[in-house]
Order: sequence, then C-alpha cells, then structure tokens
Amino acid sequence: MTIAGKRVLAVGASSGIGRAFAIEAARAGADVALAARRLDRVKEAAASAGHAHALACDVRRHEDCRRVVTEAVAALGGIDLVLYAAGRAPLQALIDTNTDEWQDVLDTNVVGLQRITREVLPHLSAGGIVAVLSSETVGKPRTGLGAYAASKAALDESLRTWRLEHPEHRFACLTVGATQPTEFGSDFEMSRLEPAMRSWYRHGLMQAAYMDTAEVATFMVTMLGAALALPTISVENLTLRSPSPVVGPDGA
Repeated sequence: MTIAGKRVLAVGASSGIGRAFAIEAARAGADVALAARRLDRVKEAAASAGHAHALACDVRRHEDCRRVVTEAVAALGGIDLVLYAAGRAPLQALIDTNTDEWQDVLDTNVVGLQRITREVLPHLSAGGIVAVLSSETVGKPRTGLGAYAASKAALDESLRTWRLEHPEHRFACLTVGATQPTEFGSDFEMSRLEPAMRSWYRHGLMQAAYMDTAEVATFMVTMLGAALALPTISVENLTLRSPSPVVGPDGA
C-alpha cells in the first residue's frame, strides 16, 4: 500500500510541506506534477524529485487553475490525488488588516482551493482524494494570525460541503502544527513577531519542539498512499502535531 504508480498534483509546491511532499511522493514512485506561482522554484523542486512535471499556477487566478489542471491531466494521464498546500499568512493585528490583505489571504487559502477542486473533480479517479493543509490555529487563534486562522476555518468548512455534494470522492483535511523548515513566517517583521510570540507564550500556544518538514512529508506520503489503496476508508480529519510539551504559563 504505497503511493507508487499514483498520479499526484501538488499545488503550492515551491516551498515548505508542499515541496517536501511532492519530492517525497516522486521518490516513492508516484507520477507528480508540481504547481506554484514561482516557476523557477517549482523547476528546482521537480529536479530534486527526479522525474516530475513543473507547472506555473497562481491560485488567485481562475484561468491559471483551469490551465494547470488541464496541463497536469495531460502530463499524468489523470489524477488520483491532489495536495493543496498553497497559503498566505500575514502577521498583522486584525485592526490593522486592510481589505486588500484580507482578499489576498482568502483568495489564496480558501477560494483557490475551490477553483482547483472545481476544475479537477471531472478528472479525479473514482475514490480519488483531495487533501488540504489546514492549521492548528483553527479554534486556537494566535495574536497577529487572525486572518490566517479565519481563512483556514473557512477552508475546513468548505471541505465538509464538498464531501456531502461529491461522495464519490474523498476530501482530507490535514491539520498541521508548527513545522520547520518552511517559509511560513519568513516575511514576518521582527517588530511584530516578538510581541506576538510573547502573547503565544502567555496563552500556552507554543511547543518546546517543532516537527521536521521532511518527516511530515514522509508521513503524509505514507498515509495518503495507504488511503488510495483502500478506497472504502475515508481520512476526513487528521492532526499532525509535535509530541513535545507546551511551553508557557499554561504548560510546562
């Protein structure tokens, strides 16, 4: 029960977990198409994977989503699994988050998934899986990440409706805790990050250790490969989190 021989489209594969997953899936024998805005980074990832297809896609543009699915289907001969890992996470207090920033977060994290899913379902194999990266901030928001947490909550809820409307396919919500190395937070301004982290610490929202990106990708490839081999079992919600203790006043 492996992912070998399966046809995989990884969206948001230029960095982080999306990139690591695509590379690991290809090395495990899957036929993989990697897609993201930064085509140069996608090409680098595809080269690291060995034999893989590099595609350009800005999920905020409907035409890009339509085209990338068409290109992936042509390259792979169909699709068995989609991993949606595209995401935006500005570090900004809600009172300072303007309309354009809200639009960018929602368009990338929520609406982009709807565009990709709408285009891919006619080509998804019976029992195929649309897997989406969510966040442990849903239900436990962090100071400065309110827009991000709200977008992930909307994403989670949309998956529940996709399951109702398309029971012939499976929709997996993969809630992921703190993981490194990724580009999440690489653009955070230190003047905002330091007070935000103090708030996270005070509320017991930080752990002593983070998960390793490569290990998370390996787990996901193994788990989703097994799920594809067992189409009568649905993986609807799965949480990946470091077993390390919580640090802060409410933790260790």
